[in-house]
Amino acid sequence: MSVEVVDGSASQVSTLDRGTDEVSARLVDSSARLSRNALVEIDWDAPMDPTLYGCSPEWSTLYGTSYWAEMTEEQRVRLTRHETASVMSIGIWFEMLLQQLVLRDQYLADRHRPEYWFAMTEIADECRHSLMFAKASQKLAGTSYVPHPRIGKGGKFFAATTGGEIAYGGILAAEEILDVFQRGCTSDERVLPFVRTVNEIHVLEESRHMRFAREQIRESMADVGPVRRHASAYYTAVAASFIFTSFVRPQAYADAGLDKYRAVSEMRRNHHFQAMVRTSCSHLMSFLDEVGLLTPAAASVYRKVHML
Repeated sequence: MSVEVVDGSASQVSTLDRGTDEVSARLVDSSARLSRNALVEIDWDAPMDPTLYGCSPEWSTLYGTSYWAEMTEEQRVRLTRHETASVMSIGIWFEMLLQQLVLRDQYLADRHRPEYWFAMTEIADECRHSLMFAKASQKLAGTSYVPHPRIGKGGKFFAATTGGEIAYGGILAAEEILDVFQRGCTSDERVLPFVRTVNEIHVLEESRHMRFAREQIRESMADVGPVRRHASAYYTAVAASFIFTSFVRPQAYADAGLDKYRAVSEMRRNHHFQAMVRTSCSHLMSFLDEVGLLTPAAASVYRKVHML
């Protein structure tokens, strides 16, 4: 991503570019050394232990509710598997959005800069992640979940029209939430081993992607004026809120054998889950505040979905 010179500081631009290239070069090296391939690493035909969860129970959207208390252990296991399948399926959706944004951003970029090299590496990673999530969700639930049609259309519009801090900010928000969720499940022996491996691989590789996104946001925000900053902050918050609230689809509750309408109602009033989300987003909110993307209007959007 190039940085426009608005107030004539060419030295600032070159410094920002050098900083982005240095980070990108390190990320390319890290990817070459540490990338993993779940398609060959995981035995996808291995049977699943019927007693193990799809995610840590505490990360279920219904944990702590009266509905959760009424469930049998078998129902709880089935619910977490469908919830995780939904999260992974929606993860594929926003990773596809990310790929479009990165490709468009690098369409006419300098092919010899490390920033371009890592952008292509990230797209390759996301393709592998999408295949990994597709196989994992199929094994967990046999269902492919997609966002609500209106959200799906909004995502197309978002991918076609946004760039800079809005594009990377929206995707960073989704990745940060997913990252905390997966980290919490990676070392939990109550979770299916193949799911833990999927989470481990994704956490490892997404840590590089999130570092890249933060650098892109910092670079893009370097010369932003107050009007654009407030607009970008609000648009980023709206995009992040739609992505976050799409993670667990209502159909996942029905597929798990629950009353979909009661499950959605209790999920929306689940103070435990809301607290887990706020805690998981604390690092993200600190970063957005640091770069000027946590305005009062944006904060109100995050509060509505319990990200702040």
